Amino acid sequence: MPRLDAGDHAPDFTLPTADGGQVALADLRRSTDKGVIVYFYPAAATPGCTKEACDFRDSLAALQAAGYAVVGLSPDGVDKLAKFADAESLTFPLASDAEHTVLEAYGAWGEKKNYGRTYTGVIRSTVVLAPDGTVTLAQYNVRATGHVARLRKLLGLAA
Repeated sequence: MPRLDAGDHAPDFTLPTADGGQVALADLRRSTDKGVIVYFYPAAATPGCTKEACDFRDSLAALQAAGYAVVGLSPDGVDKLAKFADAESLTFPLASDAEHTVLEAYGAWGEKKNYGRTYTGVIRSTVVLAPDGTVTLAQYNVRATGHVARLRKLLGLAA
């Protein structure tokens, strides 16, 4: 799948969320001054994904104060996402992309290698969008640990 680059226009999406509702990227974009941080993670409640989600949770106030909204996407069903959000006290939307439509459109679904095995799955990625939907930053194959701190630094926010 082709990946997004800075300057590209990101595809809009509307997906079901952990809280039983839906999240529309267009609504998130309109609700921010700086834009939306969309992060893609392989599976709720796994060690790396929990670390990354908790880092976003712990940085959420600073990100929101700087004008950003955050949404996490995975192929998990909404029931699993709801348990994950509840267990980790996550207050930003977690969206279910069970059909991989958005993951594929953003280049966050593809071939991966792990312990010598090749398979298809979620490529841990983060895409930052301006309020008009233009990609300002796209990172693929990011490491869960320390990613949010590096992202904040790239966005010019204090760590």
